Amino acid sequence: MHTPRFPWVRDNRAVTLKIDIDESAAPYEQVRAQIAGQARSGALPVGYRLPTVRGLAESLGLAANTVAKAYRALEADGVIETRGRNGTFVAASGPAAEREAAGAAQAYAERARRLGLTEEQATAAVRDALRAAYQA
Repeated sequence: MHTPRFPWVRDNRAVTLKIDIDESAAPYEQVRAQIAGQARSGALPVGYRLPTVRGLAESLGLAANTVAKAYRALEADGVIETRGRNGTFVAASGPAAEREAAGAAQAYAERARRLGLTEEQATAAVRDALRAAYQA
């Protein structure tokens, strides 16, 4: 297991990522889950600049493509945002994330109705998906 510490946070709190190659989760998923969790908890504050893909990969002993895949997933989830040459930053959460989730829920509800699912069937599908996502 590789556990480097990164002094990313301005108030001198250290942020730690642990990558366990023996764990069932892929390394990119471990990076994604840990950064997402630290962003949600506030350990990585909104607007905080993350290390470059190459820099983080070297620090963790991972391939750059592995970290790039994690960053792409985090960006797709709205956890981080890339600002071109300026770098990658922790994105705003809270109300913005809630609005995005509400929009996704509305789109899902409309799609489920068009597919002919009952409300109970659509709700059961959401419950299963949430259970799978949050137990990872």
